[in-house]
Amino acid sequence: MNLDLLSRQLIDRFQHGMPLCPEPFKEIAKVLGCDEAHVMACLQAMDQAGTLSRIGPVFEHSRAGASTLAAFAVPAERLQQVAERVSQYPEVNHNYAREHFYNLWFVLTGPDRPHIERVLNELEKDTGLIPLDLPMLTAYRINLGFALEEGL
Repeated sequence: MNLDLLSRQLIDRFQHGMPLCPEPFKEIAKVLGCDEAHVMACLQAMDQAGTLSRIGPVFEHSRAGASTLAAFAVPAERLQQVAERVSQYPEVNHNYAREHFYNLWFVLTGPDRPHIERVLNELEKDTGLIPLDLPMLTAYRINLGFALEEGL
């Protein structure tokens, strides 16, 4: 997709730091010199084109509860079935396949560590697979943002 100016401005200016207010898209439009409907149409077009994966907050997990990175070693013929089962849990932020012995990875977030353990135990019973549980010990912050154009 060839991004228009508004799309590039939205990505460059708001990939870090959405306005925290009752009408964030109206505030974004004001900053960019257009109207809210134009911003929403642009975001919808990027979503439909697959350019935009999500709009949402990233929480400091220790303030929001507990989280862990988990993985299963899933037989190839069951990968889709197990991935769908994992995704049914609202505590699962996302899951993805990897080319590794542990081939299905997911991030699990809940109110506390015992809750995380209950979900992992349920998944183990449901799937017959033993989860690899890798709770975060040290947080590292890296900037995953990128600039599309200089000077925007």
